[in-house]
Amino acid sequence: MTSENAAAEPESSLQRLRLKLRKLYHGRTTAALRFQIAVTIVDLAIIVFFIVSPLLRDLPSFLWIDYSVAALLAADIAARAFASSDVLRWLRQATVLVDIFVLVTLLFPYTLFNLGFLRILRLWSLSRSGVLWAPLERNGYGEWRDVVHAVMNLLTFLFIVTGFVYTSFFSHGPTVEGYVDALYFTVATVTTTGFGDIVLPGVWGKLTAIVTMIIGISLFVRLAQSIFRPVKVFFPCPQCGLQRHDKDAVFCKACGNMLNIPNDDE
Repeated sequence: MTSENAAAEPESSLQRLRLKLRKLYHGRTTAALRFQIAVTIVDLAIIVFFIVSPLLRDLPSFLWIDYSVAALLAADIAARAFASSDVLRWLRQATVLVDIFVLVTLLFPYTLFNLGFLRILRLWSLSRSGVLWAPLERNGYGEWRDVVHAVMNLLTFLFIVTGFVYTSFFSHGPTVEGYVDALYFTVATVTTTGFGDIVLPGVWGKLTAIVTMIIGISLFVRLAQSIFRPVKVFFPCPQCGLQRHDKDAVFCKACGNMLNIPNDDE
């Protein structure tokens, strides 16, 4: 075997691996669909861990679980980076930066404990993931994208505020009771119910409640708009890039280009 063939063989193996990863993450085959569903299920399980991690941090197995999740997330990030055709452009995406930040908090769970509540941003990142939406759009559920985004935004905000309130105001008491109190306060504040039985102390407590109410109301309005406005399909215009169109649209409203939106009934 010549030196050129020896050098070409590893390169060919890497190219085959990259091509396989691209097919798995972005393909439309049955195997790719199964892989994407499996990745989504694992992501949801990881997000559940992020939500309950304040309740698990005193368990002997917490570090083992934390580092196992870190290994899974690192493998996913590395695989998506290797499958990307432009790694630098991929790294500049907000969802990728969120995933890297989450990975850092997992690698240093106690040092960065006060920032651990931001791990739930992974839920927002997942809601924007092509791995999640590719199989859904192929099965005719793409029209629910805006509603799902609005729900994910609201849930992400709720758990971020809950984590912040728990870390800042309730972490010194009983773990479960403190976390439930933080969640109860957050929901009552976001919905502007304001029972007043749990109130955050001091100026920072009042400012936290104000910001929570303002952003929470905005997210509720956004969710209502997504549910009640006319349903549009996700179909990027090849001419101008407009992504949302009426289901029966023939021409793009932005540039007038003729569209060819697939009919779900066919």
